[in-house]
Amino acid sequence: MQKIISYPLTILHFILFFLMLVIFHPIQLICHKIWGYDAHRKSVAILNWFLMQTQLPLFNTFDFKFKEELPVGPSYIFVSNHQSMFDIPPLIYHLRHYHAKFIAKKELAKGIPSISLNLRIGENCAIDRKDARQSIAALIKFAKNVFEKKRSVVIFAEGSRSRTGVPKPFKTKGLLTLFKYIPDAIVVPVTVNNSWKVDRYGKFPYGIGNKISVLVHEPIPIAGRNGEEIIAQAESVVHGAVTSTAIDS
Repeated sequence: MQKIISYPLTILHFILFFLMLVIFHPIQLICHKIWGYDAHRKSVAILNWFLMQTQLPLFNTFDFKFKEELPVGPSYIFVSNHQSMFDIPPLIYHLRHYHAKFIAKKELAKGIPSISLNLRIGENCAIDRKDARQSIAALIKFAKNVFEKKRSVVIFAEGSRSRTGVPKPFKTKGLLTLFKYIPDAIVVPVTVNNSWKVDRYGKFPYGIGNKISVLVHEPIPIAGRNGEEIIAQAESVVHGAVTSTAIDS
């Protein structure tokens, strides 16, 4: 019964979601070209607030919590697990004050209103997963810009999303590159729960009645520490907070 109900609700969500992308595409361009970086960043944050609201017809809600207040100023590397595309809007919106930039596959950098545009002009990083040389070069250039401008980074360290909620091992190469070129950064583990349930039936329809939660853990300074040990610690923290409900379902 729940799946049957979700069909019309998912269609409504799709309409609202796409409408937001189309509306904010020119808004982003205007903000970027006329008022510059800060105006564009704010337009992206507002877009992602609206994208979260498009989940309301599906009775899906978001809960975002910080275990510890993070002062604005330092560069943070937010290291998160990845369960679905719906991990991204709450992270963009709630981490907006930290100038958080994303690392994404290059396929997302073209063809999608608003999303592709932000990847291209918003100081984010698009990598080709099939081309290791391009990926590392793009990541180094990205990390240098983050270091120079005191931006922050969001990286889905598992590499690809978990469609069942079961955690995947962290990939180390990208993180170690970030550590090298942003040496004063602070690692912040982030745990996402329940967003995989939105995709429980596949691409259509979406699951309904889910509370998607994001928990930002205590920061881990990286200066003077072994990179592999930091990654292992972050992985333990992130995976340790993945709920048993997600794993058992």
